[in-house]
Amino acid sequence: MAAFERSFPAFVLAASVLVLGAVLVSQYWGGLAPCELCLKERWPWVAAIAIGAVATLSGSRRAVPRVALLLTAVFAIGSALAFYHVGVERHWFAGPAACTAPPGAADTIEALKAQLLHQLPVRCDQPAWSLWGISLAGWNLVASLAMAGIAFAVFWQFRPPRRRAI
Repeated sequence: MAAFERSFPAFVLAASVLVLGAVLVSQYWGGLAPCELCLKERWPWVAAIAIGAVATLSGSRRAVPRVALLLTAVFAIGSALAFYHVGVERHWFAGPAACTAPPGAADTIEALKAQLLHQLPVRCDQPAWSLWGISLAGWNLVASLAMAGIAFAVFWQFRPPRRRAI
């Protein structure tokens, strides 16, 4: 397990680059345009890449529990964002008005023009892609929960021992 302690930041870095890279490939080469919530869900992965890179370059074994706890928080936030997005897709929650509100009837040409200019092209409540009935937001939830669990397990395994009061 000591080898994993040293390689944990590099593992997080590689996993986060893989997840974010897959999302960017699906956007730029696969043609899946992201919605507003999809863009927000990327930020925890970006933060994990930054934390993983700094922790890997520093190589401090003593910092691993703190890094793991920080990454647990980052991936918990990512899980919450992904859960919210899944809830919006399944109509459990109301989503942001900018990407879930149905278009209203415009009564003038100016109102129609304003409506079209302010309308986002991708809706948050309609999944653009799914695999085995699970949308990208759902897969992000699974990945974020798994990474949060792994990070917390590393924190728990390598946390500093509690000192006893005399």
